[in-house]
Amino acid sequence: MSAVSPPSFTGPDLCRLEAHEVVSMLRRGEVSPPELIDAAFTRLDEAEPLINAMPTLCRERALAAAGALSGDTAHPGWLAGLPVAIKDLTEVAGVRTTMGTRALTAHVPETSGAVVRRIEARGGLVIGKTNTPEFGAGANTFNDVFGYTRNPWNTAMSAGGSSGGAAAALASGEVWLAHGSDLAGSLRTPAAFCGVVGLRPSPGIVPGAPGHMRFHSEAVQGPMARSVTDAALFLDAMAGFDAAEPLSCPAPDAPYQQAVARAEGGLRIAFSPDLGGFAPVSSEMEAHLRDVMDLLARDGAVVEETCPPLPELDGTYRVLRAMLWAAELGQAEPRMSKHFKATLRENIEYGRMLSVTDIYDAQRAKSRLFDIVAGFMRGFDVLACPVVGLMPGPVEQEYPVEIDGRPLEDYIAWLKFSFVSPVTGLPAISVPVGLGPRGLPVGLQLIGKPRGEAALLTAARIIERAMGGPLGPIDPVV
Repeated sequence: MSAVSPPSFTGPDLCRLEAHEVVSMLRRGEVSPPELIDAAFTRLDEAEPLINAMPTLCRERALAAAGALSGDTAHPGWLAGLPVAIKDLTEVAGVRTTMGTRALTAHVPETSGAVVRRIEARGGLVIGKTNTPEFGAGANTFNDVFGYTRNPWNTAMSAGGSSGGAAAALASGEVWLAHGSDLAGSLRTPAAFCGVVGLRPSPGIVPGAPGHMRFHSEAVQGPMARSVTDAALFLDAMAGFDAAEPLSCPAPDAPYQQAVARAEGGLRIAFSPDLGGFAPVSSEMEAHLRDVMDLLARDGAVVEETCPPLPELDGTYRVLRAMLWAAELGQAEPRMSKHFKATLRENIEYGRMLSVTDIYDAQRAKSRLFDIVAGFMRGFDVLACPVVGLMPGPVEQEYPVEIDGRPLEDYIAWLKFSFVSPVTGLPAISVPVGLGPRGLPVGLQLIGKPRGEAALLTAARIIERAMGGPLGPIDPVV
């Protein structure tokens, strides 16, 4: 593994701290929400011209919300006045919400999405909207409204997507916590590329199901942060029952933060660098993660190179994904759909061409895959694999077309490591595991047991500690 040190950080001292540290200061009265807003906007002024992570800001709205805080610092006010960022796929009342498409450039919603209402009710102050590709389609963050978001570790490189703005804002210290969403690694891939933590929870843990697909389980909302402890804090602020969502479930009796605080002991890790030959991986990514496994084994983990069989995973994921695109954006009015980029159109057309047999075969395969993977997980704490099979590419490249000279069949083939969780419903997390080739961060994906967010966060914290993390924040590297 690389011995390169992370870049320096020269922003405000408050922005250097982890979210849980700042929340503790808020509770003790050592800092006020307006002071944190000022610090965040100072850092935004410094970093935004270089990375374009949070193009829509709402300082006055955040200050007004800070003034309206009740002063109650007990649960459920987990965030106690902490500034946060919301991905530009989720509506925030009174704030421009474009979803990265030209037809919604001037869209200002009157109401906030369910997850935003939850975060604000629990003490979060929304200071801005983070950049995303058009409707979240694609794993590089760019659109015709705001342009490219750049990776703070090397601004010539992609920040990943679709939560690339969220990850870049965290890595550069613009914000302490950022909301993300995930269908094909949309919060895990940018977390890996930018050296932060991204947790994809089980369906129903966090509100925010697609508006016209309330029983849909493949796309979920989740927390992004610079450390595992902060991810647990943000998940506590997001989690809980919502009667408007049919898959919603109650928050656990014990906060997720307690599980992280108690993190200790050896882990039983199933490791697969390519998911049994299912997903393409570069030689440099595989070499780095093998070194990580060796380090974890020396630290007390039991690592076994193994993987459950994954029959029909590729086709099943593609059908489920296409159903969502066709049912949602496939119904868009022409004034909106005429602006769609080519890859988004392709997703929609694939969904429209599905047969009834395709759909019920995918539903049956989904159940079989859950049984296989959940059964396999009874012998391990986590299944560890790459988040994505290669290092970040140039920011102008929409998606890679080959890995180590091996061609990829389409624009999501490089994201196959992300398919297991949306199909099976198992939670997954990207945790930084040091700096790899060219001084760029590497993320390790951990897949947990059914409804196993607490145990997954525990495992992630053990690994984060063994790797000497967290990594950031950093000054953008030009």
